[in-house]
Amino acid sequence: MKWLLILAIFWGAWMVLRPKPKLAKVDAKLIRDAAEARAILGVSPRADADAIRAAHRRILADVHPDRGGSTELAGRANAARDLLLSLRT
Repeated sequence: MKWLLILAIFWGAWMVLRPKPKLAKVDAKLIRDAAEARAILGVSPRADADAIRAAHRRILADVHPDRGGSTELAGRANAARDLLLSLRT
C-alpha cells in the first residue's frame, strides 16, 4: 500500500513539474501595414471591431492548422486581426 502512495506522489510531482510544450509564437512582422491586413481579412477601412473579429473567424475557419491549413496562414490572419484591432482603440 505504501508503494502505491509513493507512486501516486511521484506521478503527481511529475505532472506538475514536467516540461510543458512550447506554443508557436506569431511573428509580428508578418503584416507590413493596415492595408495589407484589411486585404487579408477582406474588410473595409471603415470596419468596426465586430466586423474585424467576424472576418477573422471566417478566415481562420478555412486556414486553421487543425482543419488542414498552415500555421503561416493562421499566423498572418491573427497578425492582421491584432493590427487592425490595435488601430481601432
